[in-house]
Amino acid sequence: MFKDLKNGIKCDIAVIGGGPAGLASALAARKKGAEVVVMERNFELGGILNQCIHNGFGLEYYGKDMTGPEFAQCQREELQTSGIRVIKNTFVTHLNRDRTLAAVNEAGLLHVDAKSIILAMGCREKTRDAILLPGARTAGIYTAGQVQYYVNIANCIPGKRFVILGSGDIGLIMARRLTLEGMDVLGVYEIMPEPGGLRRNVKNCLEDFGIPLYRSTTVTRVIGKKRVEAVMVGKVDEHLQIIPGTETRVPCDSLVLAVGLIPENELTFGAGAQLDDKTGGPVVNEQFETTIPGIFACGNVLHVYDTVDHVVMDAKRVGDFAADYAASGR
Repeated sequence: MFKDLKNGIKCDIAVIGGGPAGLASALAARKKGAEVVVMERNFELGGILNQCIHNGFGLEYYGKDMTGPEFAQCQREELQTSGIRVIKNTFVTHLNRDRTLAAVNEAGLLHVDAKSIILAMGCREKTRDAILLPGARTAGIYTAGQVQYYVNIANCIPGKRFVILGSGDIGLIMARRLTLEGMDVLGVYEIMPEPGGLRRNVKNCLEDFGIPLYRSTTVTRVIGKKRVEAVMVGKVDEHLQIIPGTETRVPCDSLVLAVGLIPENELTFGAGAQLDDKTGGPVVNEQFETTIPGIFACGNVLHVYDTVDHVVMDAKRVGDFAADYAASGR
């Protein structure tokens, strides 16, 4: 059972992250009888799904076509009657090998002592620094997730004429979304010879709306002082090097970067778990256990998934494994 200590909580399982992976793993562990605490840094559970208002979620897991908020609401409704303890607006600052952690919220410092830990912190977007994009640090440069938040949650128009760099799924989806909101998407530029997103998104988000996709082409420089005025784009060869004489200027006021995701693993690394050089997530065994006994990982903190359905399917297994460890200690 839960034990409320003078300066913290003692429980069977602590889940760090209240997105789809964290909630699925928590629900699975609770069904096996574990006392579970979920800690979420935002004011609402659901993670990135809350701003993904397009459909295509839940086809495999729930057997129906849903938007992101609908998928998240289904998980939240399951949580309400589960007996899982949820602590929102809480940021975990440190994780130890002995499965204790420190977190901070408006009430102050919180210590949690758990028999097993589930890491479900998700991932973050790469910025212009990650791709070494030259040019001034001017207004009008966004990651795709930022633009998605401004349009879908904050109800803001972040620009008028957009260039999108990267053809991953979120870049394709935002090309369509911006177009539907009346903004001008001049094109999606992809450095690789093939798009990075799902074929259905290339068709539904670009081809159906007449948005051009420029393959083997990338943004080489940002032009502008106070705000983006234009970008330079150029063709690349098979070694991804700019082909001389191919650069052209594209006037725009906004550049959206959809250039990849990185697992959020500062806590994982700080605890001393081994990270995988290829995925950026922790090294795990067949039970999703990291190199630290009793600490498990699921969702995009492990590696970046293509669909949320696959995230929650694997996360349920992680919840089972973590519950077994909490019960037996091995």
